[in-house]
Amino acid sequence: MTHSATQLDSAHFDVTIIGAGINGVGLFRELALQGLNVLLIDKGDICTGASSAPSRLIHGGIKYLETGEFRLVAQSTFERNLLLRNAPHVVKPLPTIIPIHSWLGGILPSIKRFCGLKTKLADRGVAITEAGMRIYDYLGRRARVMPRHRLSFGRSVRRDWPHMTRKVIATGRYYDAAITQPERLGFECAEDALRLSLGCAVKTYTRVTSFHEGALTLHDDLTGQVEHVHTDLIVNAGGAWIDRVNAEIGLSTRYIGGTKGSHLVIRHPGLLRELNGQMVYFGTADGRICLAYPFMNHVLIGSTDIPVQDADTAFCTHDEQSYMLAMLQELFPGFRFSDADVVYRYCGVRPLPATRADDPGEISRDHIIHTDYAGTTPILSLVGGKWTTFRGLAEETADKALALLHRKRVASSRQRAIGGGTGYPEQNARDDYLLRLARTHGLPLARAALLFERYGTTAERVAAYCALTSDRPLETLDSYTKNEILYITTEELVRKATDLLFRRTTIALSGALSRPLVEEVCAIMAEALEWTEGNCTSEIDATWKIAVTQHGVSGAPA
Repeated sequence: MTHSATQLDSAHFDVTIIGAGINGVGLFRELALQGLNVLLIDKGDICTGASSAPSRLIHGGIKYLETGEFRLVAQSTFERNLLLRNAPHVVKPLPTIIPIHSWLGGILPSIKRFCGLKTKLADRGVAITEAGMRIYDYLGRRARVMPRHRLSFGRSVRRDWPHMTRKVIATGRYYDAAITQPERLGFECAEDALRLSLGCAVKTYTRVTSFHEGALTLHDDLTGQVEHVHTDLIVNAGGAWIDRVNAEIGLSTRYIGGTKGSHLVIRHPGLLRELNGQMVYFGTADGRICLAYPFMNHVLIGSTDIPVQDADTAFCTHDEQSYMLAMLQELFPGFRFSDADVVYRYCGVRPLPATRADDPGEISRDHIIHTDYAGTTPILSLVGGKWTTFRGLAEETADKALALLHRKRVASSRQRAIGGGTGYPEQNARDDYLLRLARTHGLPLARAALLFERYGTTAERVAAYCALTSDRPLETLDSYTKNEILYITTEELVRKATDLLFRRTTIALSGALSRPLVEEVCAIMAEALEWTEGNCTSEIDATWKIAVTQHGVSGAPA
């Protein structure tokens, strides 16, 4: 695989994609499928921005029905169903519960919102919820893989949710999906592209400094290396930084008006048990929608929706943390929640279109593809969209790019598995697969199952690599081994410790991060990446600073 730190083999690419968030890597894979030579660059790692900070849902967006965005919901549910088939190693069905406080509440506000009028919708009664779930089931009928909705009342609500507020008179249950490792799926899209086309390349921690007569000047921030590449078309997938990227290539645009979304991971065994594998998706008194669901043996809570001017300075504030805990407390007065329960927090800036809307929640999550020109070179700017629909957006953008380049589509990604979802065994064949994986590579069955859970069928490559030389568990986290860390470092475009700890693995997200663990992982990475002792120390300090200041990590593993 082409490593992101290497000198580029080519000085010319059919397409250059600026931005390796999910929209960028999804398009990278889509264009590689068509046989194009594509360069993907990012000023950080793969999926470092908003793509690493979603609610981790693959969903149709039932709330968008209230604003009449039926096309977006239909597309989103279709793409959700495809991802459940194409990426079953990281995308799983998620039963979702809507707490209901009244029988007829919200009918008039819902009609007003549907007609485009401004109004706060804080109560969605049984009638509105039932209607919404019926429409949602209907719009999600294409490639359906999950059950339809149902309602529960009275005693069954009290039995299933003993700590929930007594104000809840009923619950609606429907199905969406969750993605355990969105950052990893983003990497796998890039890896698929590199394996599909030898003419494709990735450059991380690399900025565009100028664009002149079809030539981009690139600066590698880690090595200082400067390169010049010619390209026939540029796609700006810079997310919240789109306007800034366009300025660097000579365009003046005002496409982005991003909002900040923050999330918490909390340790709360009581709530985890009561959720019982389900998500609660609930409205609040201020008209917001919040959520809580099981995640990595903890509970993921989200989210906020706050306009921001500078995406580089966005972080989850203590006020946001207090707000989310208070909303959860309101729904579950039978439990107690506090700052001490928080083991991790994160924040991202949604690349939403610039708007004058007063309520950030009312800004459409649909996407827009803008076409501009720098001289004779077409520039496509990808604005908006959401994680669930990245493949559909990539398909649409690829068709535009192919038309501009006078090329024809030669393949579809609709039925094509991604990364570790390739050759994924059916449920009834899972045990045989794990036995074969364990026997082939001399692994205990429990270890084979753990690798399969983390990497899907890519576990076969990881296990083969780990078996090449003597291996040992990490002293600070024995569920990982030294060779597993080396595999990720050498084979997965890793250049910094944060790439491995925060994105290629769930070590940080699962609450397992500690200063000694960072030190041990960096020492292993130093061997493969040829860091000096000074480089290694700097990497440890920088990584731990990010963990503490941006993610609220205390150092005590959860």
